[in-house]
Amino acid sequence: METLFNIPKESALWAWSILFFVALGTYAWRGLGVMLSGKIKQNSPLFGWITCVTYAMVAALVVRIIVLPVGVLSETAMAYRLLATGAALAIMIGKKNGLVPAISVGTLLMIMLGWLDPLNSL
Repeated sequence: METLFNIPKESALWAWSILFFVALGTYAWRGLGVMLSGKIKQNSPLFGWITCVTYAMVAALVVRIIVLPVGVLSETAMAYRLLATGAALAIMIGKKNGLVPAISVGTLLMIMLGWLDPLNSL
């Protein structure tokens, strides 16, 4: 995909065109979802299956990010990633509506472990 409608890849117009098409694709699916939302019963087996698949995809993505990270996260020790994830999960399970505290603690723990880096100082 060197050019998009003969627009050079280095052009700002190319970047804006890509952004436009990505937004168009995203909002088209959202619009379809809004149109169909009144027709799907939340208690139906189809909706239950869609919910299960969605949770499975999110869980698989999280596990992949923890076990096989890319970029800066790949430079951190696996023990740090598992410790931060375990702390966040413990807060999430132990506290009702604990999403924000869990994410905050996991993120802060990851930052502190990366900054202090006790495994590297051994």
